[in-house]
Amino acid sequence: MAAGDTIVDVGRHRQRTETFRLMYVCTGNICRSPVAEIMTRHLLIGKLGGRLASQFDVSSAGVSAVVDSQIHPDTREELAPWGLDGVIAGRFRARQLRSAMVREADLVLGANPRHRSAVAERAPEGLRTAFSIREFALLAEAVDPDVLPVDPVTRAHELVEQARLMRGLVPMDPEELTIPDPMGRPQKTHHEAVMLIVDAVARIVDVMVPTRR
Repeated sequence: MAAGDTIVDVGRHRQRTETFRLMYVCTGNICRSPVAEIMTRHLLIGKLGGRLASQFDVSSAGVSAVVDSQIHPDTREELAPWGLDGVIAGRFRARQLRSAMVREADLVLGANPRHRSAVAERAPEGLRTAFSIREFALLAEAVDPDVLPVDPVTRAHELVEQARLMRGLVPMDPEELTIPDPMGRPQKTHHEAVMLIVDAVARIVDVMVPTRR
């Protein structure tokens, strides 16, 4: 544990409160998961400011990554409405998912349920903190906000625990849990995938960092 880190009891697990590590996973790590990574960081900075948002370590990887590749140009184009298609998208490079990444993450969100299975194959202990992106959005919204701490990082840790306990209790249509792979498909498909990701990520961030009234 790094100097200055604080340990508190969160749910049934002791968690480090200085950081929260969130990793997104898709297949090639050039379309869906990079968008989720970039959008999450963008929304967190908007809500918390750069200093506090830096406590959230947001990353992504692919189960069959096109290693060192940039975001697919058609997907990158869809980031333009937020001004994220330039330097921010340009810095991105795809990474291959490794078991150590799963073990180090506090939450792993796959583009589809099958990515959760791929995560578990690499690190079985990661199964308890792995969900699909849209699944976690539904579970997060079902959690009673009164049980969640105010501090954003501590709140994020507790949200994972509460969402895990909600599994099987929230009705879900399987079609609500998937984000179609736009690779090799028309621009429209890239747009639809990005919109699904933005919707789910925004809902998750809104629970992790609710707007103060």
